[in-house]
Amino acid sequence: MAGGRSSRAVPFTLACCLIGALSAPAGAREPVVRLRNAQAVPLSFSALDGWKQDNSAKAFAAFMVSCGAILNGTKGMRASRPMFGGLFKVCERAKTAGKLDREQARAFFEANFKPVRIIPGGQDDGFFTGYYETEVEGSRVETAEFKYPFYRSPKPHSKSSIVTHFDREQIEKGALAGKHLEICWVKNPVDVFFAQIQGSTRVKLDDGQLLRLNYIASNGLPYTPVGRDLIDRGIIAKEDMSMDRIRQWMEANPEEAEALRLKNRSYVFFEQTDLGPNDQCIGAQGIPLTPLRSVAVDKSIHVYGTPIWIEADLPIASEKPEDKFRRLMFAQDTGAAIVGSARADIFFGAGEEVGHIAGRIKQYGHFVMLVPRGVNVIGSIPPALIAEVPLPRPRPKEIAADTTASIPSRPHP
Repeated sequence: MAGGRSSRAVPFTLACCLIGALSAPAGAREPVVRLRNAQAVPLSFSALDGWKQDNSAKAFAAFMVSCGAILNGTKGMRASRPMFGGLFKVCERAKTAGKLDREQARAFFEANFKPVRIIPGGQDDGFFTGYYETEVEGSRVETAEFKYPFYRSPKPHSKSSIVTHFDREQIEKGALAGKHLEICWVKNPVDVFFAQIQGSTRVKLDDGQLLRLNYIASNGLPYTPVGRDLIDRGIIAKEDMSMDRIRQWMEANPEEAEALRLKNRSYVFFEQTDLGPNDQCIGAQGIPLTPLRSVAVDKSIHVYGTPIWIEADLPIASEKPEDKFRRLMFAQDTGAAIVGSARADIFFGAGEEVGHIAGRIKQYGHFVMLVPRGVNVIGSIPPALIAEVPLPRPRPKEIAADTTASIPSRPHP
């Protein structure tokens, strides 16, 4: 294996998993996954910068959380989606492997997966943003101070995730008032707006309790990125755009901010969860997210649970993209603005501090899928039509403008 192995004996349970992963019937045809408008470039694990330095044991733990959902998949799901079927087989082996240390976990991934770099058409690399769980102060009752509501779904038992025809302006002007749909109230309408963008929030009530709210449904209307509008009007330069800059402008210009928010007709509804203070929020796969191991992806392209290796230089310690981010992540969430075969939104956790970091992530980098052995991923663009470029090019305006990530399309788990 390209990544190398320790000279220590591998435990019997892991050895069985490795043998099973590398064995296949002679002449068996691999099921094929075809990616539209993208190139798929097979790599070796030795070609992944920082692969040996990543904590594979922690990555394996995050993968096992996904496996809990994957192993509940039906035979029909396994038969109709080759990636899901391949992940199901790997999860079966992972379940019997027991607890693995870093070297054993790295060996498991190398034995059961093959890396494939995804290069989307018209670009040179993948594109990454960040998201997080917000924290706000709130009240169970409406007061002169707490007067902006988080609404629950108008149709709590609807099978559809689209639950009303009212747009944002109608709702904020009182279309749902008096229907007993308010979960709680907060001081600032910007807090509601940003929680809707992120898809979840922690509300610290004035009586000391903590509410955990999660996306449950939307009005189904198009999401309009407010960052793009601010760039187009010359209010914020595209190279300076971040969620922090948007919030600063909104709080300094409340009347203009309200008009801007109303341009985004999309509206998100929440549900109160049973999560405790130390529990992570739930992603679209129906499992708790793991900070810096979970990513949101385009659910029309990628299967939840797919391992994704990310190589990018990100602005984590400061606003300059100087921190090497080399990490195995897992597709466990999605978002309406996360579109494309090499597009990922990195989950950073909860709170104001990580929110500042997540809000400034907007970088290019290598997007590498780990594909289960026995499954073949083929891009629709011939390799000759995409040139390898060692450094990422400047961000396209339409991507740079939408640093508010997504309004996550997270179904009720």
